[in-house]
Amino acid sequence: MLKEVLVSTAMAAASAAYAAEPAIELTAQVKAPVSAVWQAWTTSEGITSFFAPEAQVEARPDGAFHIHMDPYAPPGLKGADTMQVLAIEPEQLLSFTWNAPPHLAQARAQRTVVILRFTPEGDSTRLNLTHLGWGSTGEWPKARAYFEKAWPNVLKNLQTRFETGNPYDWTAWREQLKQWHAKEDAKRP
Repeated sequence: MLKEVLVSTAMAAASAAYAAEPAIELTAQVKAPVSAVWQAWTTSEGITSFFAPEAQVEARPDGAFHIHMDPYAPPGLKGADTMQVLAIEPEQLLSFTWNAPPHLAQARAQRTVVILRFTPEGDSTRLNLTHLGWGSTGEWPKARAYFEKAWPNVLKNLQTRFETGNPYDWTAWREQLKQWHAKEDAKRP
């Protein structure tokens, strides 16, 4: 009996600790079947249709989940350069490692975890995004604040991609990046 009480207490404590884990939690309703939303997140072509201008995605555990927001930046500063898929349950679950943006180098040297859950709802998909593993000191609060703003934009782009039937046009973004890099290069001796 004592053993059962101890196990039950330990489980309750673990649940409380998990519940206390700070996470960004968002839900988006996407007007597309789960299979299409799944493809958008688990293929390089899908990612470039709403998330970033370049990507390398290998939808398998330990596969690449490289999302290049700035394809003109040096390796390691392109975006989520060396992220990896952690787990896959086809058309239900995708989890992957994530890092902070390049301007937050201390936090960027570490990893967080993003979990996506896909739920069919008629002709649409409910997508739940959970981003967890945040530290509480140093640059961590800035990194979290950054993604509290960024993830809603990513999900809005995903919704728009399916509402319009058109992938995101990265032409203006790429031109802006090229101009920024040219200015930065001109500053160097």
